[in-house]
Amino acid sequence: MYSRNRIYISSDEQKKMRDFHILLAGAGLGSVIAECALRMGFEKITIIDGDVVEESNLNRQNYTQQDIGMPKAEVLKKRLLSINSNAKITAHHQYLTNDNIEFLVQGIDVAINAIDFTSEVPFEFDQACVKQNIPALHPYNLGWASCVFVVNKRSENLTYISNDPDRFELKFVDYIIKQLTLEGYNAQWLSQVVQTYKNEAIIQSPPQLAVASWIVAGLCADILFRLVTGKQVKLLPDFYFKTI
Repeated sequence: MYSRNRIYISSDEQKKMRDFHILLAGAGLGSVIAECALRMGFEKITIIDGDVVEESNLNRQNYTQQDIGMPKAEVLKKRLLSINSNAKITAHHQYLTNDNIEFLVQGIDVAINAIDFTSEVPFEFDQACVKQNIPALHPYNLGWASCVFVVNKRSENLTYISNDPDRFELKFVDYIIKQLTLEGYNAQWLSQVVQTYKNEAIIQSPPQLAVASWIVAGLCADILFRLVTGKQVKLLPDFYFKTI
């Protein structure tokens, strides 16, 4: 099914991708990333998520109205297998915890850390990955733009930005704006979005668009391809950033 990947991806690279084991921690934004990766040829994917599909997910995640109330991990597995029935897709309808992280990362080649920052778990997940020499990708939906951090043994870790999970996404975006401004990029539009969000009367999840979900899926697929073929990738405190 990958004949149209030719020229861009060699047959040897395609074989390496097929057996490269991806752990998808979080099937929200990760749902779009998973499909992009599978269509490129990454056929070995483990999905971990304890959430069910909600109506508010449908503006940007890879689900439909028929999926509402169903476990995200199971729904995503079914969708991926409908694209490629030969893929090796494993789904765990459970949340990552201190008790299961070490077990679940065993035998993984790369992790995508798309867990919500509602506890210390995203930090602990990274630590477990680094301990086992597994690179971890952190994708973020910024509405009209996307960003990905890569963490490994040679990089900084998330505590470089903050060691407090409370509203970590805001601290992360503030860091992105600061770095982009230092590089000469006009991030005023993103600053305005952040300020408007901070001024909302009720604390709620950040706004996100489908546009950025697909941009970040492309970024992650490119980084995965670079990792499996031994090419260099940017590491935290550096990052990938794309906008339309």
